[in-house]
Amino acid sequence: MDDHQHGYIHRKDDYLKRLRRIEGQARGLQRMVEEEQYCIDILTQVSAMTKALHAVSIGLLEEHMNHCVVDAARVGDAEAREKVTEAVDAIARLVRS
Repeated sequence: MDDHQHGYIHRKDDYLKRLRRIEGQARGLQRMVEEEQYCIDILTQVSAMTKALHAVSIGLLEEHMNHCVVDAARVGDAEAREKVTEAVDAIARLVRS
């Protein structure tokens, strides 16, 4: 395991706060289904949770590009290409989600 700090580390508390909020949204969705609430209301909450997850994803991707990819570019071409490929793969997964 390398001792490289990930780019998001300076915003770790912010990410954890957002993820805890999303966790609460997931519990709320479970409650809504248990209580047999109107499906459109549930879908509205699913959409809100999806947006929140996308916001976290975009933030992490930006951190990856600004730190990991930039640092790899300084080290050398092969490492930079590897990090760019990782980023492109992550973007492709996000677009498909």
